Amino acid sequence: MIWSDTITTQAARIHQQIQADLTAAAIPGELLWTGASSLPGLLTKGDVDLHLRVPTGTFDEVVAALDVLYPRASLHSWASTLAVFDIPDRELPTGLAVTPVNSEHDHRFTHAWRLLANDPALRAQYNALKQNAGDPETYESEKSAFFSRLTNT
Repeated sequence: MIWSDTITTQAARIHQQIQADLTAAAIPGELLWTGASSLPGLLTKGDVDLHLRVPTGTFDEVVAALDVLYPRASLHSWASTLAVFDIPDRELPTGLAVTPVNSEHDHRFTHAWRLLANDPALRAQYNALKQNAGDPETYESEKSAFFSRLTNT
Protein backbone atom coordinates (compact mmCIF):
# COMPACT_ATOMS: atom_id res chain seq x y z
CA MET A 1 0.00 0.00 0.00
CA ILE A 2 1.07 3.56 -0.73
CA TRP A 3 -0.39 6.94 0.13
CA SER A 4 -2.73 8.36 -2.49
CA ASP A 5 -0.88 11.68 -2.46
CA THR A 6 2.11 10.02 -4.15
CA ILE A 7 0.14 9.20 -7.30
CA THR A 8 -2.29 12.12 -7.56
CA THR A 9 -0.65 13.68 -10.61
CA GLN A 10 -0.49 10.41 -12.57
CA ALA A 11 -4.04 9.42 -11.58
CA ALA A 12 -5.44 12.82 -12.61
CA ARG A 13 -3.67 12.52 -15.95
CA ILE A 14 -5.16 9.04 -16.50
CA HIS A 15 -8.63 10.36 -15.66
CA GLN A 16 -8.21 13.10 -18.28
CA GLN A 17 -6.87 10.61 -20.87
CA ILE A 18 -9.78 8.22 -20.41
CA GLN A 19 -12.25 11.11 -20.60
CA ALA A 20 -10.68 12.09 -23.93
CA ASP A 21 -10.83 8.47 -25.16
CA LEU A 22 -14.51 8.17 -24.24
CA THR A 23 -15.34 11.49 -25.88
CA ALA A 24 -13.49 10.48 -29.07
CA ALA A 25 -15.45 7.21 -29.14
CA ALA A 26 -18.74 9.12 -28.62
CA ILE A 27 -19.46 7.19 -25.43
CA PRO A 28 -21.93 9.15 -23.31
CA GLY A 29 -21.80 9.62 -19.58
CA GLU A 30 -20.13 11.36 -16.69
CA LEU A 31 -16.67 10.03 -15.81
CA LEU A 32 -15.81 10.27 -12.12
CA TRP A 33 -12.48 9.53 -10.48
CA THR A 34 -13.23 7.43 -7.40
CA GLY A 35 -11.31 4.99 -5.24
CA ALA A 36 -8.56 5.66 -2.76
CA SER A 37 -6.37 7.46 -5.29
CA SER A 38 -9.06 10.14 -5.69
CA LEU A 39 -8.75 11.50 -2.14
CA PRO A 40 -5.67 12.76 -0.29
CA GLY A 41 -4.40 10.82 2.69
CA LEU A 42 -5.79 7.40 1.79
CA LEU A 43 -3.93 4.16 1.43
CA THR A 44 -4.13 2.67 -2.05
CA LYS A 45 -2.77 -0.26 -4.00
CA GLY A 46 -1.52 2.36 -6.45
CA ASP A 47 -4.34 1.92 -8.92
CA VAL A 48 -6.91 4.27 -10.42
CA ASP A 49 -10.65 3.62 -10.15
CA LEU A 50 -12.93 5.40 -12.57
CA HIS A 51 -16.74 5.37 -12.60
CA LEU A 52 -18.72 6.06 -15.76
CA ARG A 53 -22.30 7.08 -15.00
CA VAL A 54 -24.36 6.55 -18.14
CA PRO A 55 -27.85 7.77 -18.98
CA THR A 56 -30.59 5.35 -18.03
CA GLY A 57 -31.52 3.23 -21.02
CA THR A 58 -28.05 3.38 -22.61
CA PHE A 59 -26.25 0.92 -20.33
CA ASP A 60 -26.25 -2.08 -22.70
CA GLU A 61 -25.26 0.08 -25.67
CA VAL A 62 -22.41 1.70 -23.71
CA VAL A 63 -21.15 -1.68 -22.47
CA ALA A 64 -21.11 -2.96 -26.06
CA ALA A 65 -19.10 0.09 -27.16
CA LEU A 66 -16.66 -0.33 -24.27
CA ASP A 67 -16.21 -4.01 -25.16
CA VAL A 68 -14.51 -2.79 -28.35
CA LEU A 69 -12.12 -0.52 -26.43
CA TYR A 70 -11.26 -2.39 -23.23
CA PRO A 71 -11.15 -5.93 -21.86
CA ARG A 72 -13.78 -6.97 -19.35
CA ALA A 73 -12.65 -7.38 -15.74
CA SER A 74 -14.01 -8.67 -12.44
CA LEU A 75 -16.66 -10.76 -14.15
CA HIS A 76 -17.84 -12.02 -10.75
CA SER A 77 -18.90 -8.44 -9.94
CA TRP A 78 -20.96 -7.86 -13.07
CA ALA A 79 -24.68 -7.29 -12.61
CA SER A 80 -27.59 -5.88 -14.57
CA THR A 81 -26.47 -2.37 -13.53
CA LEU A 82 -22.70 -2.85 -13.21
CA ALA A 83 -19.98 -3.59 -15.75
CA VAL A 84 -16.24 -3.47 -15.04
CA PHE A 85 -13.39 -3.03 -17.50
CA ASP A 86 -9.61 -3.06 -17.32
CA ILE A 87 -7.92 -0.12 -19.00
CA PRO A 88 -4.52 -1.38 -20.13
CA ASP A 89 -1.36 0.49 -21.05
CA ARG A 90 -1.60 3.33 -18.54
CA GLU A 91 0.98 4.64 -16.07
CA LEU A 92 -0.94 2.98 -13.24
CA PRO A 93 -3.31 -0.01 -13.18
CA THR A 94 -6.70 1.42 -14.09
CA GLY A 95 -10.24 0.07 -13.85
CA LEU A 96 -13.54 1.42 -15.10
CA ALA A 97 -16.89 0.67 -13.46
CA VAL A 98 -19.97 1.51 -15.53
CA THR A 99 -23.42 2.08 -14.04
CA PRO A 100 -26.71 3.61 -15.15
CA VAL A 101 -27.40 6.90 -13.36
CA ASN A 102 -29.54 6.42 -10.23
CA SER A 103 -29.10 2.64 -10.15
CA GLU A 104 -28.18 0.79 -6.96
CA HIS A 105 -24.55 0.48 -8.04
CA ASP A 106 -24.41 4.13 -9.10
CA HIS A 107 -25.68 5.12 -5.65
CA ARG A 108 -23.15 2.86 -3.95
CA PHE A 109 -20.20 4.40 -5.81
CA THR A 110 -21.21 8.05 -5.75
CA HIS A 111 -22.65 8.20 -2.24
CA ALA A 112 -19.82 6.28 -0.58
CA TRP A 113 -17.06 8.36 -2.11
CA ARG A 114 -18.92 11.59 -1.37
CA LEU A 115 -19.18 10.54 2.29
CA LEU A 116 -15.48 9.62 2.43
CA ALA A 117 -14.48 12.92 0.82
CA ASN A 118 -16.33 14.86 3.51
CA ASP A 119 -15.59 12.84 6.65
CA PRO A 120 -12.04 12.48 8.04
CA ALA A 121 -13.23 9.84 10.54
CA LEU A 122 -14.53 7.63 7.73
CA ARG A 123 -11.25 8.04 5.85
CA ALA A 124 -9.40 6.95 9.01
CA GLN A 125 -11.65 3.88 9.26
CA TYR A 126 -11.00 3.08 5.62
CA ASN A 127 -7.24 3.35 6.13
CA ALA A 128 -7.45 1.13 9.22
CA LEU A 129 -9.35 -1.46 7.20
CA LYS A 130 -6.59 -1.45 4.60
CA GLN A 131 -3.78 -1.52 7.18
CA ASN A 132 -5.32 -4.47 9.00
CA ALA A 133 -6.30 -6.39 5.89
CA GLY A 134 -5.41 -10.04 5.94
CA ASP A 135 -5.59 -12.19 2.85
CA PRO A 136 -7.09 -10.66 -0.32
CA GLU A 137 -10.40 -12.52 0.00
CA THR A 138 -10.96 -11.33 3.57
CA TYR A 139 -9.94 -7.79 2.63
CA GLU A 140 -12.43 -7.66 -0.27
CA SER A 141 -15.18 -8.99 1.98
CA GLU A 142 -14.43 -6.44 4.71
CA LYS A 143 -14.20 -3.62 2.18
CA SER A 144 -17.55 -4.60 0.68
CA ALA A 145 -19.13 -4.65 4.15
CA PHE A 146 -17.65 -1.20 4.89
CA PHE A 147 -19.20 0.27 1.73
CA SER A 148 -22.50 -1.50 2.41
CA ARG A 149 -22.64 0.14 5.84
CA LEU A 150 -21.84 3.54 4.33
CA THR A 151 -24.54 3.30 1.69
CA ASN A 152 -27.13 1.17 3.50
CA THR A 153 -27.09 -1.32 0.63
